[in-house]
Amino acid sequence: MAGGTERILRGRIKAMQSTKKITRAMELIAGSRIVKAQQRVQAAVPYSEQITEVVKDLSAAGASSDAPMLAGRDEVKTTCYVAITADRGLCGGYNAGVQRATEGEVKADVLSGKDYTIVPVGKKAEGYFRFRDYQMSQSFMGFSDQPSYEDARLIGEYVVDLFVSGQVDKVELVYTRFITAGSQEVVLRPLVPLSSDTVSGGDGKAGSDGSGGDYEFEPDPSEILDSLLPRYVEARIYAALLNAAASEHAFRQRAMKSATDNAEELIGSLSIVMNRARQASITSEIMEIVGGAAALDDGDNVLGYVDVGDDYFGDLHPAPAVGRAAAPAAPPPESGGASSAADVAGTATATMERPDTDAPADAPPAAVDADDLKRIKGVAGVLEARLHEMGIFTFKEITTWNDADMDRIDDSLGFEGRIQRDDWQGQARRFHNEKYPDDQI
Repeated sequence: MAGGTERILRGRIKAMQSTKKITRAMELIAGSRIVKAQQRVQAAVPYSEQITEVVKDLSAAGASSDAPMLAGRDEVKTTCYVAITADRGLCGGYNAGVQRATEGEVKADVLSGKDYTIVPVGKKAEGYFRFRDYQMSQSFMGFSDQPSYEDARLIGEYVVDLFVSGQVDKVELVYTRFITAGSQEVVLRPLVPLSSDTVSGGDGKAGSDGSGGDYEFEPDPSEILDSLLPRYVEARIYAALLNAAASEHAFRQRAMKSATDNAEELIGSLSIVMNRARQASITSEIMEIVGGAAALDDGDNVLGYVDVGDDYFGDLHPAPAVGRAAAPAAPPPESGGASSAADVAGTATATMERPDTDAPADAPPAAVDADDLKRIKGVAGVLEARLHEMGIFTFKEITTWNDADMDRIDDSLGFEGRIQRDDWQGQARRFHNEKYPDDQI
């Protein structure tokens, strides 16, 4: 029992060690990618700021405020949620945070009698909302950890078409904003239509003295604004994708570090349990050996011995009861009377003689030269005697055991796993080759 438990625990420890290697490697990879993602986020900031300033200048210079992307709807009936998640898991609660935030907004719209649609970005969002039968539009996936501007452009064109065509009245972004490597937050940001705050406050407005603006736009500012607003939406989506990618790597690094720490802790706990099981197995074996030796000593004290003349063979022929041979029976009446003392002695001698077929069960066959099996580590006198009882006398016989033989002999000896743990076959092969150089195994 203890040997089987030890094998199971050793297998679990090896599995956890393999898992630990995987989680450690994923932690290091995520940590290296955080730096690159953070650099991409910082590199995209100047572009976002500059395009925002240009939009403000165009609006201040007299661009028409009735542009499709600036004109809000009097009544918002349908809202589009662009939920940005990861394509893979193993990143802690990163995906769940965006999913719960989007789900909360959708439930609020449903309770207020409004319609909705979801544009999932990432396999996790697509699978989550599809499984729960939410209303979804086109999904985008396959680039969550390394998004490009082209990916943002495709998403931007799709949501702008939804808004301009009147299918939705509002578009909102739901993503995880990257603050630092140790801090991220799920945010909900309006995307379309653009708010008045976004397009107000530019430097292109007329001065206080009534002079014209500092900028001259060619062609008309309204035309430039109409063509620039889609680029502005794409830039905002691209910034959200970069923030989401950096947040994904940060979440994955923390999750994999936690998994690695848990694996180390579990390996330590399993090692303690395995050592206890091994100690219990060794203690049990020692107690059995000591008990067997004590039983043999007690048996030697009660063995009977029979003396016939000067012959002593008590070791081979223990007396059945008290230790003295029973007297030979009296001759039958037909024999003509009592026998002489010589005849009685002869009869007793013939009675006590044993044929060759009465040899002990643990004696080797005549053609077999028994080896000293006690040379094998783990085989003492008691185990050697039990092996002899099973008909095993030589090292060569031990080397021929297969797995079924070792399991059967293990069960018979009561020491599960002893043969493999002490490598009886390897030892027996070495001792046989030493004893018989001409018969190498």
